[in-house]
Amino acid sequence: MNTPNTNMPLQLIDVTLEYPDGDGTIKALDAVNLSVGAGKMLSLIGPSGSGKSSLLAAAATLIRPTSGLVIIDGTTASDLNDAQLTALRREKIGIIFQQPNLLASLTAVEQLMISDHLRGKSLKPAKKHAMELLDIVGLADSAKKRPHQLSGGQRQRVNIARALMGEPKVLLVDEPTAALDNARSESIVRLLAQVTKEFSVATVMVTHDTEFISFTDSVAAMRDGVLGISELVGS
Repeated sequence: MNTPNTNMPLQLIDVTLEYPDGDGTIKALDAVNLSVGAGKMLSLIGPSGSGKSSLLAAAATLIRPTSGLVIIDGTTASDLNDAQLTALRREKIGIIFQQPNLLASLTAVEQLMISDHLRGKSLKPAKKHAMELLDIVGLADSAKKRPHQLSGGQRQRVNIARALMGEPKVLLVDEPTAALDNARSESIVRLLAQVTKEFSVATVMVTHDTEFISFTDSVAAMRDGVLGISELVGS
């Protein structure tokens, strides 16, 4: 097994994930090794069914791998019970889903504030923090708008800001441009690259859209549960 690197906020070491399939098993992940440093953004590409979503779920500690280690900011997830895993996820991991899933009744700033409230924090400092993040993602003037008043790209920007509310060490992004046109897609990937560096997070972005991966620091390809060698494509 490879050796953990304490300088890497996100590490997957020899991670294998197997699912039962009739009398046998399917390997969704096959001895995957992945390390992403602070302030670095990696694009994860590959065909449907290749294991990208499984890798993201394992990295998010949403599923426990069959074997191997998932290490988040120096903490080995397999050493934790379910309650501790939930706390680790809440405090160290930001997740950006393909669909923003914003609450229809809440304004943009309230979408962010409620996430901090669920962490047990006071709403007063949460509002200040939320407004600062909305400003960073270019939505300070839209803080009082509700989801139906925002474009698809704006809703995704709220989604990004919300994921940053907990000051995570790791940012996991699932197909953020799937529902956007070309111009909005580019702006979202550029924004993700910007906040990755500004907040010094380790970011993994799953994407089918290879047009904009040059904005990220590296790219890795998955096929049949096997992760290909990452290569530098930009900085």
